[in-house]
Amino acid sequence: MEIRTRFAPSPTGYMHIGNLRTALYEYLIAKSQGGKFILRIEDTDQGRLVEGATEIIYNTMKMTGLHHDEGPDIGGAYGPYVQSERMGMYMEYAKELVEKGEAYYCFCTKERLESLKESNGDGAAFAKYDRHCYHLSKEEVQAKLDAGEDFVIRQKMPDEGTTTFSDVVYGDITVENKELDDQILMKADGFPTYNFANVVDDHLMEITHVVRGSEYLSSTPKYNLLYQAFGWDAPVYVHLPAVMRDAHNKLSKRHGDKSFEDLVREGYLVEAIVNYIALLGWSPSDNTEIFTLKELEEKFDIAGLSKSPSIFDIKKLTWMNGEYMKAMEFEKFYALAESKLKEALAETQLDLRKIAALLKKRLETLNDIPHLVEFFKELPEYGTKLYTHKKMKTDDAIALSSLQAAIPVLEEMTEWNETAIHDRLIALVGELGIKNGQLLWPVRTALSGEPTSPGGAIELADILGKEESIRRLKKGVELLSN
Repeated sequence: MEIRTRFAPSPTGYMHIGNLRTALYEYLIAKSQGGKFILRIEDTDQGRLVEGATEIIYNTMKMTGLHHDEGPDIGGAYGPYVQSERMGMYMEYAKELVEKGEAYYCFCTKERLESLKESNGDGAAFAKYDRHCYHLSKEEVQAKLDAGEDFVIRQKMPDEGTTTFSDVVYGDITVENKELDDQILMKADGFPTYNFANVVDDHLMEITHVVRGSEYLSSTPKYNLLYQAFGWDAPVYVHLPAVMRDAHNKLSKRHGDKSFEDLVREGYLVEAIVNYIALLGWSPSDNTEIFTLKELEEKFDIAGLSKSPSIFDIKKLTWMNGEYMKAMEFEKFYALAESKLKEALAETQLDLRKIAALLKKRLETLNDIPHLVEFFKELPEYGTKLYTHKKMKTDDAIALSSLQAAIPVLEEMTEWNETAIHDRLIALVGELGIKNGQLLWPVRTALSGEPTSPGGAIELADILGKEESIRRLKKGVELLSN
């Protein structure tokens, strides 16, 4: 049997982390077993649709490399792949259930349904539908339909017994049927509910594995009963625990938690985001942490899924992002960094490639670039305390004498590159009889004006050039002399 999974988002806004994780796991379940990954747009809740949200879905899938085998934009044998384009079939399937006695027409008004809540004691609590319309005769139902009264179609739940379903993550789950409400299948506007369209489409598209958040566990008995009512085989269920902000709160955009788009804008690499999200609920057997998407396809095993909620740790993602940049080929890294370097160092003639080479092994995110390189454009104001460094064995006096010795040596140089600068400064260290750091730390400090910098004295001097380097060293002498 071919494995077929589907990512079925609703176009209601940004792509949050939980959504992307679901898409990733569905993709990996299919690809790890040579199956098909399908994209379906579920837009039956017309009131919540957000303009441009569908494009966000397409763009995210493209950026992350989660390429679908079938979908609205590429077609396939089971289309259409947008629910609003499949409208004709849902009512027919609902009517089939009515004919079987598994569903019924309901003509109750909103006011009557609200009164059920009011009669439920505290008023705010949910009240099960009382099946008022279930007891209407066929003639009464037909008369109301002929009169054009608004209606919904409800699923008839069993009155007794239990429903059991098996989930890959949570095992067997059993519920009392008497606890299940007669859910609406077709709404008054003629659109199917999410729960109903979901089941019909999954069956017709031959979906074998349904992956979704654990918040849908309570709805799954109803799905199973729908499959039974139609006489269809239910899919394999894979419910995922929540992604949490902390031990008590789920990730939420309302509370400032990041979406996929936010993370990309903040300078995180797409590959690192996907890698990190893969580990939010799944553990490889060998405890490896860094994976390419291709490696995830090869290594992913559904048995590694956890039932424990995962906490989204931005520090862990930041670490992983840095590891990705360190390992990245330079040309690929430079292509990502170039625009930020040009923006930060506009109107300078500095060698951006040399600066990028210094940054590559020091960055955590691409958005760190501007503040890390701004000293190249303009020397910041700084105090003499930066020259004191216990490990380098420097203080103001040592720094002053070292800079005073370095300036004439550098002024005499006719060739200006890293090798030449290195050889001359190291020779000067020997002539002065001091430690390397007692010369190089003051020079680095004078060139950058920062407590730390992406690169040492020799690299900075090479990039800044002879004239600017000597100007900054002289400013350091002036500062230390006052």
